[in-house]
Amino acid sequence: MQLLVRAQELHTIEMTSQEMVAALTTLEVATCMLGGEVHGSLASAGKVRGQTPKVAKQEEKKKTGQAKQWMQYNRHFVNIVPIFGKKKGPNANS
Repeated sequence: MQLLVRAQELHTIEMTSQEMVAALTTLEVATCMLGGEVHGSLASAGKVRGQTPKVAKQEEKKKTGQAKQWMQYNRHFVNIVPIFGKKKGPNANS
């Protein structure tokens, strides 16, 4: 029986008919991993999040009331005065 181990090269392990795969308790493989080095040590992973103090969540602001929304709608879309030239922003005084 042949046991095939595929790597960069194909390796075969010859076994007699009396031996079983269970007889091979460990298969030691020594390889070098392809790829670049890791920048920084993995011991410092998550350091910044761990040092950041916990801040309580702020409550959300109240929604704008219906009357103010209606005024804003009229100001933006209904009461538009045609102006020649460049359009002025909402905070323009002239």
